[in-house]
Amino acid sequence: MSDHTSISADEAADRLAIRELVDAYAFCADTRDAEGQKALFTDDTHFVVYMAGEGSHATDDLRGRESLTPVFDNLSTYEVTMHFNGQSTVRLDGDRATGETYCLAHHVSSDDGERKLMIAAIRYQDTFVKTDGTWRFAERRLYVRWTETRTLEAARVA
Repeated sequence: MSDHTSISADEAADRLAIRELVDAYAFCADTRDAEGQKALFTDDTHFVVYMAGEGSHATDDLRGRESLTPVFDNLSTYEVTMHFNGQSTVRLDGDRATGETYCLAHHVSSDDGERKLMIAAIRYQDTFVKTDGTWRFAERRLYVRWTETRTLEAARVA
């Protein structure tokens, strides 16, 4: 990790912009804004999903922004989602950067009249590029660390 005892205004701005990019990805997912989500990526992006975590084979290996459409549209199969981003690290190198972010992704669906909650613990490994003053994902690797599914209880009226 970087030494943050003295950080320039430009570095602080880049770090904030990258965090906002990471958070925008989650926000677009939860609001079902697939077009907005795709716009966060470079045209020639590389997006890889490992549903069985690190050391497993990729379940999706997508190249190019338009190839992301089915992945993002798939979120519409859930009634609601909430992605909660946790800790993240960023290593800046000019107009390129790498980073890692942890996320708990909550997905609610109905199955045979029961509402289910699936929580996925996700680790993202990212490569970012800054073009024309805007940071975007050049590569995103999504590793599912674990999942848990449980039945949601009906809301209780007091």
